[in-house]
Amino acid sequence: MTETVNNTVLKSGSFGKWDYLKITILVFATTGLWQSVHSIILPIRILDFVPESEKNTYLGLLTFSGLILAMLLQPVFGAISDSSAFRMGRRRPFIIIGVLCMLLFLPGIGLAGGYAILFAVYCLMQISSNAVQGAHQGFIPDLVPEGKKGAASGVKSFMEMLGGVSLIYIISIFMGNYSAGGDKQWLWLSLAIPGAVLIICMLATVITVKEEPGDRGKHLSMSQIVANTFKIDIRMNRGFIWFLASRLCVFAALGIIQQFALYFLRDVVGVADPAAATARFTILAVTGMLIVVYPAGRLSDKIGRKSIAVTSAFIGAAGILLIIVSKEYSVILAAAGLIGIALGGFTSANWAMACDMVCKGEEARYLGIANMATAGAGALARLIGPVIDFFENQSTGSGYQVMLITCLALFLIGALILIRMKAKVNQEA
Repeated sequence: MTETVNNTVLKSGSFGKWDYLKITILVFATTGLWQSVHSIILPIRILDFVPESEKNTYLGLLTFSGLILAMLLQPVFGAISDSSAFRMGRRRPFIIIGVLCMLLFLPGIGLAGGYAILFAVYCLMQISSNAVQGAHQGFIPDLVPEGKKGAASGVKSFMEMLGGVSLIYIISIFMGNYSAGGDKQWLWLSLAIPGAVLIICMLATVITVKEEPGDRGKHLSMSQIVANTFKIDIRMNRGFIWFLASRLCVFAALGIIQQFALYFLRDVVGVADPAAATARFTILAVTGMLIVVYPAGRLSDKIGRKSIAVTSAFIGAAGILLIIVSKEYSVILAAAGLIGIALGGFTSANWAMACDMVCKGEEARYLGIANMATAGAGALARLIGPVIDFFENQSTGSGYQVMLITCLALFLIGALILIRMKAKVNQEA
């Protein structure tokens, strides 16, 4: 079977095991960096600037603002890369420039002398990162033959999970030392390690991935590209709209747990070392993800995407229910495994579903819009910070109970939306 994707002709048999790694290794680095920043570095660093009683509010508003930028800009960068005509390809120039900008802004987290500076640095990093992601995610629809996109989505998700867990434990140790009154060198080490991994993976990507030059026959102006970025015919793409809604709900639930886990474990569970406890929670969750993420992607090529995504959302709901019922740390760790399995299965099947739905020639734009739901979910998750603080000020523990009930509802709503989806996509059973 031969598939023509833009200017690149791929034969199914010519896409081998190493090709999966080449087109996905960059997400190992970007996820490792953002997982460390969101779960450990920012929650601890922000305590240098804001009152203890308002930490959830300030953290939520900081990350909410950055993710709104991500939600708006990632489809734009994707659309620009779709229409670019660089000799080295449509995607790699954006990857190079975006990563270099991320590395330029990353030290600002350590240099910031106040909340406003930290806020600005975080937003600049989000802009740079979404230039990278907007272009990079076009690799799967560009380069992967039909029948292998589920597997490729599984590998992509596997690399994301591996990147998230590989750095977080060592970063938690360094930031634990920093928060305990240690020297600022621990903060600098926490920033330097993800930065080094990022530059290595960027170089590996741009050297090993071969793209055809962009189509010089396209003559869209920048204003035309931006104006057309968010245009979708709702009547013709109703299934895609429902897909976005389900993705928004499930990833919002996951984002809430990720962002506020450290404060929950400290304030409600009462662990002695919140940074280390959060790292163990994350590592167990990612272990669950790693076990299922690639098999789920492969299986979705055979039996369809929807059934795997729906089952995964229900498993996530079961994990949250365990935490609601028992606040014992050992039970919470078991729930982390279930949540990880849910995320692994959902991420693979859901991203493969997105790759099935893209329009030829607009791959990165459509996937950027799909990731609007991811960024929007992250932004929505951060907005619960003020809600937590409000209820906590009324009654200790009630804010986090509201948080957990919200997560449970979002998982269930996401599953029900997918069940009701009637639109068929490629590979759908």
